[in-house]
Amino acid sequence: MNFSIIIPTWNNLAFAKLCVESIRKNSAFAHQVILHINDGSDGTLEWAKAQNMDYTYSPGNVGICIAVNEAAGLAREHYIVYMNDDMYVCPGWDTHIADEINKAGTDSFMLSSTMIEPINYYNPCVINKDYGQTIETFNEAMLLKECNAFDKNDWTGSTWPPTIVHRKYWIITGGYSIELSPGVSSDDDFAMKMWYAGCRIFKGIGKSRVYHFQSKSTLRVKKNNGRKQFLMKWGINQSTFNKYYIRRGTPWAGALSEPAASAMQWETFRAWAKRKIM
Repeated sequence: MNFSIIIPTWNNLAFAKLCVESIRKNSAFAHQVILHINDGSDGTLEWAKAQNMDYTYSPGNVGICIAVNEAAGLAREHYIVYMNDDMYVCPGWDTHIADEINKAGTDSFMLSSTMIEPINYYNPCVINKDYGQTIETFNEAMLLKECNAFDKNDWTGSTWPPTIVHRKYWIITGGYSIELSPGVSSDDDFAMKMWYAGCRIFKGIGKSRVYHFQSKSTLRVKKNNGRKQFLMKWGINQSTFNKYYIRRGTPWAGALSEPAASAMQWETFRAWAKRKIM
């Protein structure tokens, strides 16, 4: 089962190379890889041309939302994966996703791989283990030896890359919302659009694993106020969406039901009361 994998990158050539090489080396299927190259003054554009890769290009940094939408326009496969350029896919990552798709019985889903991250932010959706935070300190051999040894069950609340949706749902939802450029809160916003499109399967796959070096591009960009934009757009705050809609971080227990209204309404009221200082 082949995917179209879209990867936005911004003058991050060493990580982009490592990401693409890991896809080629550790995937069971022959996926289409599509870069969106922001700026590319570090040699990324020349490298992509030399590799005969599919890519889109902007002379400046247009952010994540525009980048992934442009790249998705070149997608040939039925399923689109959005992946960060500072990720390294582990063996079996795509076979476990393919297994989930085959047994889902619907195209209305949003799936995520499970990230292995070096810095512990006490995120219940990730595996914490440090295999290096830079290209120079990356212990690839140890990661490959240990990546499938961790116990990690499937979890609820998929929004973080790598995410996979059917291409028709990318079209139905309009992809990532450019009003949230350069991209803070765009993952949750896309998940909310999937919810409104009828999706109730937001599943993190415990056995599908990628190593994430963490924020190698986002730390360099001037951020939008995504929390306030999400609240103003949807009428609820992100924490309410994550807790009551997609139940992020809870053990996987099947397709989601409609959220209970009472507690949600109180949290939303408090978010609106604070909106001027968010």
